[in-house]
Amino acid sequence: MQQERPVASPCVQVCALDDDDICIGCQRNVAEITRWGRMDNAERRQVLLLCHARAQAKGVLL
Repeated sequence: MQQERPVASPCVQVCALDDDDICIGCQRNVAEITRWGRMDNAERRQVLLLCHARAQAKGVLL
């Protein structure tokens, strides 16, 4: 049985927090950024969905 590869980080090396403490580069909050390395793939996919929703709400394309 082949093991699933880790879901890649959405980091784009533009690390700065907005007024809501959301990274303007990847749209993750501080807790999500900090925990990323300890998340399983299911959690990572959930965070990516949140990032996408945040980007859409701000009119930012990821």
